[in-house]
Amino acid sequence: MIEYRIDRRSGVATYVQIVQQTKQALRLGLLEPGDKLPAAREVVEATAVNPNTVLKAYRELEREGLVEARRGLGTFVRRSLGATPSDSPLRGELSEWASRARTAGLERDDVAALFAVVLDEHFDTTEKEQDHR
Repeated sequence: MIEYRIDRRSGVATYVQIVQQTKQALRLGLLEPGDKLPAAREVVEATAVNPNTVLKAYRELEREGLVEARRGLGTFVRRSLGATPSDSPLRGELSEWASRARTAGLERDDVAALFAVVLDEHFDTTEKEQDHR
């Protein structure tokens, strides 16, 4: 089961963090169709966020067709995203790279900025949008 970690200093809305972490778990295969998300009450107890925030995140995931709420039973994953399992060799290579970056003195934000630039170079969003048309 997924455990949400809320970073109150990130500047990212709490419900968005829950949505993003759920999507990440779906992409990595940590959550699969049929899996049950934690009850809102459980998320509230673990993270000290407002119950309405959790429900807003779950509604957003449902609106995107990723989960479905079943009355009296909970919220369940409908479909996954991507095909990169958490034990992918690429993850190991990326982990080694991040370790080297840290050893070189880069901070988390430096690594994130560098990674974002490389992603932009290799995954041009305008090409993606055109490919989907």
